[in-house]
Amino acid sequence: MTQQDANLSTPLPPPAAPRGRAPTAALEIAEVSHAFGAREVLRRVSFAIHPGEFTVLLGLNGAGKTTLFSLITRLYDHRTGSIRIFGTEIKEHPSEALAAIGVVFQQPTLDLDLTLTQNLRYHAALHGLPRRLAAERIAREVARVDLSDRLRQKVRQFSGGQRRRVEIARALLHQPRLLLLDEPTVGLDIASRQFLLEHVRRLCREEGLGVLWATHLIDEVDPEGRVIVLHQGRVLAQGAVGEVVAAAGASSMRAAFDALTRGASA
Repeated sequence: MTQQDANLSTPLPPPAAPRGRAPTAALEIAEVSHAFGAREVLRRVSFAIHPGEFTVLLGLNGAGKTTLFSLITRLYDHRTGSIRIFGTEIKEHPSEALAAIGVVFQQPTLDLDLTLTQNLRYHAALHGLPRRLAAERIAREVARVDLSDRLRQKVRQFSGGQRRRVEIARALLHQPRLLLLDEPTVGLDIASRQFLLEHVRRLCREEGLGVLWATHLIDEVDPEGRVIVLHQGRVLAQGAVGEVVAAAGASSMRAAFDALTRGASA
C-alpha cells in the first residue's frame, strides 16, 4: 500500500474545535424554507446534529423529510437559510461539504443486475478510491453488515433487508462523518429493521458518526437519543427524547407526537 493509500484508509477524525468553543456541528440547518410553486413544504426549519449523535427526524408521510434530504444533498437548491456540513456552507463549497456525507435514499439505488462487489466498486470509483484501498474498505463494510458470503451474487437475488445493508455499506466506503438515512426500513421485516438500527447506532457510539435517521415510525426513536418532530414542513419540537416528552406533558414519545401534531393541525 502506498503512503497515499494508507492516508486514505485512516478514518478521518472529527474536525477539531477551537479552544473554548463547542465542537463544530456535523449538520447545521438554519431558517431553511422551500416551496414547489405556491406550495410551501418547509417553513424556516432549523436544527443541528453533532458528531456521535443518533438523531431521528420523525414525521408523517408528507411532512417534508425527503424534501429536506434533497436540499442537504443538493438534489434541490435551497434559496433561503443556510445548510452547513462541519461548518462548510454547501452552496459555497458543495464538493467539500458533500464529501463528508454518506446517504441512503428512500428509493433503492442499487443496480440489481450487478453483483454486490460491482455495486460497491462503482461507488468507490466515483469517490476516487484506489482499487486496492476500495477492496479493503468493501471487505470491511460488507463484513460489518454480515454479507461477506454474498460478494459475487447479483443484488437482484437479495432480500429487501439485505439490499439496505448493501446501501449502508456503500454509503460508508468513503468514510463520511455524517450519515443521512431517509426511511431506510420501509417495507422491511422486524428483524431487518432491528439489524439496521443497531448497526447504525453502533457506528455513532464507536466511531463518532453523526446520523440523521428520517422515519415515520415512532418505535425507531431511541429513548436515550435525540428527536426532531417535523410536521407539515415545520419543526414542532427537538432535543433529547425525554425533554421532548416532558415539554409536551406526555407519558411517552408516541403520546408527545400525537399531542404536538394534533395541536399543530388544529
